[in-house]
Amino acid sequence: MTEVKKIKLKNFEIGGNKLTIIAGPCVIESMDILNKTAEGLKKITEVLDVNFIFKSSFDKANRSSINSFRGPGIEKGLEMLSKIKKEFDLPIVTDVHTESETKIAAEVADIIQIPAFLCRQTDLLIAAAKTGKIVNIKKGQFLAPEQMKSLIKKVTDSSNADVLLTERGTTFGYNNLVSDFRSIPIMQEFGYPVIFDATHSVQLPGVGEECSGGDRRFVPVLAKAAVAAGADGLFFEVHPDPDKALCDGPNMIALKDAQKLFKTCRDIFEIVK
Repeated sequence: MTEVKKIKLKNFEIGGNKLTIIAGPCVIESMDILNKTAEGLKKITEVLDVNFIFKSSFDKANRSSINSFRGPGIEKGLEMLSKIKKEFDLPIVTDVHTESETKIAAEVADIIQIPAFLCRQTDLLIAAAKTGKIVNIKKGQFLAPEQMKSLIKKVTDSSNADVLLTERGTTFGYNNLVSDFRSIPIMQEFGYPVIFDATHSVQLPGVGEECSGGDRRFVPVLAKAAVAAGADGLFFEVHPDPDKALCDGPNMIALKDAQKLFKTCRDIFEIVK
């Protein structure tokens, strides 16, 4: 088994002996929701002694409908994430969709995230790499895990060796995803930490006319299975009230349920590692 590189961030290592949790609201809705979620998740992860990176998107460009809520945009969104970063002393990860966004996002974000649908975009990967920030590549629903090797090379050949890979399910017929946990050790063989996105993996893409669906009942099942399979970290979209969320509500978990699930996953991680 190839040894996974430890990626240094702030005062911890991703891929080390502690579980890493990336979590936060799908998209920035308001400063109040950001504050509540960041404060709650920071307390939970400190109690559990796990690594924590706060996630939220300033723009969700890939929406089912032109009328769907996308977020406040890059300027306002990064300003809001900057406040969270300073107020709670947290590292930040956010998505980018274009080459021009990468440099701007890097002024605030510690990790530049490449959305699954854009993971093969060479110029986007190169631009993200050149920021010098950690690059998290979400595996496209249309890719086999073995195909991620060439995407890593696009980043590392651009003078950036700090790469994360995120599994988020694979297209399974129409309007459904399936999680193949073999992908975790397969991608770890490339030498970089692998994160499992437990909330997007229960998404039901395009199941509705105006939005995608999801089934959050299965988030705990998949999260626990991923850690048992050896994942280095977990990705969760978390909201104080998912049923009222403006994006991805059906597959987000409630903030009040996070501690119990995170604790179980941490315990499994410690047994496995």
